[in-house]
Amino acid sequence: MASSKKYLYSFKEGRAQMKSLLGGKGANLAEMTNIGLPVPPGFTITTEACNDYNQLGQIFPSGVEDDIQAYMAALEEETGKGFGDPNNPLLVSVRSGAVFSMPGMMDTILNLGLNDVTVDGLAANSGNPRFAYDCYRRFIQMFSNVVLRIELRNFEHILEHHKQANGIKWDHEMSPDLLKKIIAEYKALIKQEAKADFPQDPRQQLLMATRAVFDSWNNPRAQVYRKLNKIPGNLGTAVNICSMVFGNLGHDSGTGVIFTRNPNTGEKEFYGEFLTNAQGEDVVAGIRTPRPIAELNAEAPEIYEQLFSVCQTLERHYK
Repeated sequence: MASSKKYLYSFKEGRAQMKSLLGGKGANLAEMTNIGLPVPPGFTITTEACNDYNQLGQIFPSGVEDDIQAYMAALEEETGKGFGDPNNPLLVSVRSGAVFSMPGMMDTILNLGLNDVTVDGLAANSGNPRFAYDCYRRFIQMFSNVVLRIELRNFEHILEHHKQANGIKWDHEMSPDLLKKIIAEYKALIKQEAKADFPQDPRQQLLMATRAVFDSWNNPRAQVYRKLNKIPGNLGTAVNICSMVFGNLGHDSGTGVIFTRNPNTGEKEFYGEFLTNAQGEDVVAGIRTPRPIAELNAEAPEIYEQLFSVCQTLERHYK
């Protein structure tokens, strides 16, 4: 029997005021969608679903799995792509999002939906096999660390070995063939550590990632942080599932962080950093040094203007 509770909300259905139900990230993604910013379509699984999952002894509440499939179908419709479609695959990111930002929560997973078949579809559609295999390598690494709990350094060790052996400094310099070799070694490592093959079914990948977000609410780091900061343990975390956009598709795409004010002085200035041809974790991990946002104006004035205009809208709306 399906539950009478509404456990899922698309970004179009939410609002900033729904922070306790959608978490900070989900509520603001919804708010930005509804004020007309170019947020990639997606949906949020509520903090209530997390709490009920924990109360049921780490079991998804009735109806949640069906609702996830229904919302994914709507996402396929909206993006014109198919989840697990070998020719035109829909990929998503999965992020935790509690009411308060806190350490110990699950790290982001990007490029979920890739497998041995959809990676070829992504390569053909983008006309860029290096990009597709780079996404698959990143996805396997992130998923295995966050969901399968395999130490990140094991993957980094394989990656660094191949980069050094081939005299490569930057990730984007790796050829598709080299990336395929790394992926094969990653899979062998997973088989050894997890005693199972890397999951190939995108729907299984999504449920495993959702479960990992819910489980991260009660991991030791999160519990200690809540205790120290007197945050109630019954708030739960939401899960944000968002269709992927790619910062590593070429030199006219990128990733970064921007503020409408200087966070150090409070001065009203467009402040931030960016990297071209990179994905989010490249900035956070410190593998490449980001560049000041002002340099983007010289390099790609049109993109800079778009970003600037988005920031003006945000500043006006959030005051």
